[in-house]
Amino acid sequence: MNTPQVFDQGPDLVERARAVAPLIAGEADEIERTRRLTPAVVNALIENGLYRALLPQSLGGAEAPIETFMQMQEEIAKADASTAWCLGQCSVCAMIAASLDHETAHEIFNTAPGILAWGAIAHEARAVEGGYRVTARWDFASGSRQASWLGAHVRILNADGTPRKNADGSPEVRTILFPAASATLHDVWQAIGLAGTGTDSYEVADLFIPERFTAFRDVPHALIEKAPLYKIGTGSTFSLGFAAVSLGVARATLDAAIALARGKHQSLTVNAMRDNQAVQGLIGRTEGDLRAARAYLYATANAMWRDLVATGEFSAAHRSAVRLAATWTIHQSAKVVDTAYHMAGATAVFRKHPFERRFRDMHAIAQQIQARDTHYEDVGKAILAGK
Repeated sequence: MNTPQVFDQGPDLVERARAVAPLIAGEADEIERTRRLTPAVVNALIENGLYRALLPQSLGGAEAPIETFMQMQEEIAKADASTAWCLGQCSVCAMIAASLDHETAHEIFNTAPGILAWGAIAHEARAVEGGYRVTARWDFASGSRQASWLGAHVRILNADGTPRKNADGSPEVRTILFPAASATLHDVWQAIGLAGTGTDSYEVADLFIPERFTAFRDVPHALIEKAPLYKIGTGSTFSLGFAAVSLGVARATLDAAIALARGKHQSLTVNAMRDNQAVQGLIGRTEGDLRAARAYLYATANAMWRDLVATGEFSAAHRSAVRLAATWTIHQSAKVVDTAYHMAGATAVFRKHPFERRFRDMHAIAQQIQARDTHYEDVGKAILAGK
C-alpha cells in the first residue's frame, strides 16, 4: 500500500488544471475516437492530484473549497468535456471517504491509482454475516474505465429478504464499494456527446461486500470527517461541478466563434464578420449571457459556502438554491453553445473545427439529471410553500 503525494487545498489545483489543459486538448480527438480517456491524460490528472481535489486532507487529499473544485472543472472542460466529466464524477465519488473508517478509505484511495467511480442507484443487497451479498448490474458509470474501485447505491434487504427500514420508515440505502476487478464492465456507451467518458455498465454476481466497505452517502450524522465540504453532500456537489463543466464548454465554444468572426468573410462580396453589426451585437449579448450565468452560479456557491463555514449547516434552502443555479446555468450554457454554433455557419459542421463536438457534448450534458426541468418545479413548489 502506498501513500501518494499530499496536495494543498488552494488555487494551485486550478493552476494545475490550466497547465494540463493543452495536453488534454491535444488528446481530445483520440479520446473521442476510442471513447476513453487516453493513458496520457489519466496519468496527467493523477500526477497533478486533480482526482484528489475533494478527498479529505487526512488521506492526503486537497479537501478543496467548492469554488476551487468548480474552477478546476471549468478549466478542464475548456479543453475537453469528456475529461472534465470523468474527473468531476470520480472526484465527487471520493467524498464517500468522509463516511468510511480511515483504514478502509486509505486502502481504497491511497493504493494507486486510487480512483472510485459509480453509477445510478438500483437493486438490492442482502445482509449476511459480516456484510452483504449482491448480484446486480448498474448503468451510467462515468470514469469507470480509469477506476480501481467501483461503487453502487443499493437498497438493503434483511437476511430473510424483507426490506430494511430507516427510523423514519424509508428504505435503507447504502453505498457498497468493491475492487473494479470484481466486476464485469459492459461497453455500452455509444452516445451522441460526452463520447469519451466511457459511461458504461458494470455487473457483479454473488459478490460479498464486507461491512466496512459500505457507507451511508449524504447522511450528515454518518460523517466521520467533519469538514464543511462533506456536509454539502455528493448530490449538490455533482450539480455544482457539472454546471461548471457546462460553463467551460460554453466559454470555449464562444471563444472559438469569436476567433472565427475575427478572420472570416461571409462571402467574397461581404466584409469580415467582425465588421458586421449583427455579429457584433450577437457576440455582445451572448457574452453577457455567459458572464451572467457564471456570476450567478459562483455567487450561489460562495454564499452557500460562507454560511456553511459559519454555521456548520447545509440547509434545505442551500440545497434548493444550488439546484436552481446549477440547472439554470446548464440551460444558459446550452443556449450560448447553440448561438456560437449557428454563428459559425457551415464551418461548424466539420470535425476539424472546434464546434460540432462541443455542440454534441453540451447537449449531452443538458440531458443529465442535473439539468432536468423538474428542478424548477421543485424550487417553485418550495417558494410557494414559503420555504
